[in-house]
Amino acid sequence: MKFTDDNALDEPEINVISLIDVILVLLIFFMATATFEQQSRLKVNLPQASNNSIEKDKGASLLVQINAEGRFFVGNSEVINESIETLKAAIAATAGDKRDQRVVLRADGRTPHQSVITAMDALSQLGFVNLSIATVRREETK
Repeated sequence: MKFTDDNALDEPEINVISLIDVILVLLIFFMATATFEQQSRLKVNLPQASNNSIEKDKGASLLVQINAEGRFFVGNSEVINESIETLKAAIAATAGDKRDQRVVLRADGRTPHQSVITAMDALSQLGFVNLSIATVRREETK
């Protein structure tokens, strides 16, 4: 006669197959949504300026971009609409309390002038004073 149950001695197991499936789906999601190169997403044809060189970027700076249609991009994210209040909220959220940091404004050469003025006004209202406007060197013709 056998009085013990063989099933009572088995070790409990954790099934990890479903966990692996979830991790793989999350990995694929993050790889698909990651921003790898900022310049490939937003094509901006910068206006031309003279060959006079200015200071190169020193340290971290806040990047505000405007494409040819007048849409704003702060850092790596697009601003939802073109109102100055929304732009100010996006800049404040990205910059935090650092109002003395350098701000680089990259506007497409075909951008409506009002969009550039709106960005400059929003930066001024937030207290940013160190503003640079990105350009490319003009090709000299002889």
